[in-house]
Amino acid sequence: MTQASMSLVRTAVEQNPALSVPGLLERLFSLWFSGFVYNQIWEDPRVDLTAMALEPGQRVLTIASGGCNILHYLLGGAGEVVAVDLNRHHVNLARLKLAAARHLPDHESFFRFFGQADAPENPANYARHIAPHLDDAARDYWAGRTLPLGRRRIEIFSRNLYDQARMGAFLRLGSLICRVFGKNPARILEAGTRAEREAAFERELDCFFTSRLVRFLGRSSLGVFSLGIPPQQFRTMQKECPGGILDEYRRRVRRLACDFPLSDNYFAWQGFSRRYDSTRQALPEYLRAENFQALKEAAPRARVEQISLDGFIASQPEASLDRYVFLDSQDWMTPEALIRLWQGVRRTARPGARVIFRTAGEISPLEGVLPEGLARDFVYDRKTSAELGLKDRSAIYGGFHLYRLAGQDHG
Repeated sequence: MTQASMSLVRTAVEQNPALSVPGLLERLFSLWFSGFVYNQIWEDPRVDLTAMALEPGQRVLTIASGGCNILHYLLGGAGEVVAVDLNRHHVNLARLKLAAARHLPDHESFFRFFGQADAPENPANYARHIAPHLDDAARDYWAGRTLPLGRRRIEIFSRNLYDQARMGAFLRLGSLICRVFGKNPARILEAGTRAEREAAFERELDCFFTSRLVRFLGRSSLGVFSLGIPPQQFRTMQKECPGGILDEYRRRVRRLACDFPLSDNYFAWQGFSRRYDSTRQALPEYLRAENFQALKEAAPRARVEQISLDGFIASQPEASLDRYVFLDSQDWMTPEALIRLWQGVRRTARPGARVIFRTAGEISPLEGVLPEGLARDFVYDRKTSAELGLKDRSAIYGGFHLYRLAGQDHG
């Protein structure tokens, strides 16, 4: 992690004095989050696109994270997508996906790279088709060596990308804990009907949530660092979950397993087996063969920058953005940071602008925080937010939130 990258993460996360328990946890999270956290995104792009209601030519600002969202918004009709991120690993993964979409010769080579993500020929295809089109910093990143074995980073695409990164390690640990009890979460993926999925969840995953180790880890924010949950977000969940955070996690994982058909929920395949459906039925839209040519043509309309949301918005002219996708970043922010960000949104928003984000708990952190004058500039669509939150196939968030620029968009 470069010094500049580390500085961006620390600015976003560290809010309390170092010599305090919250401050210590925040600094530990800064170190942890400075690594490669997400190998794919965990926000449902179908829900995002419904909420955004994109019109031709519109300009979208999003957080990059695993980069899948960028490709989905392009396929959804965005005129331009600008993705920002604090984490250089996520920035380089997103840039790699865009370059691969443009320069790999066919859908099959693209699918082997990001769908299977374990094919031995992927590093060679990278060197032949992708590397020449990356900037120097991105090429240096993927040529870099990782600890402890000193492999080149690009080789993770020959060893299953989805087993890698902090998220992959967390999911592997969960699977290992279940296997200690003779269980296997991947068996949930063999279930057909909802009743069969519910029975498989109880049979294969109940032991995970009742184990002493998991219950111990669930009492501290340290236990969920690999999910990208900072201490302040963990504290919010504690306040909103009187029945206990672990019980809330269990409810959400059960929803992931049971509430959506497995043939349509690639998040469940990732969550329980760290791979996509081998029959290629439950796939992200960007990995479908029928969308490859459209993706190749749309990829030049996106760019990725390593900068904070606040910093990017401050650099933009007035009335220059149509859609804002903040993922779960609002949970990370102090009231002062939220006010500053939303003042920037108001300045840069075009008529009809929309903002979407998710939260660990159910309640929007903007409630009672924005000054009265600024709050009046935005309409919170509670009904649509609640409806779309229930449709989010990843099921890991407590709330989905849609805000519209007041007086402009009444759709």
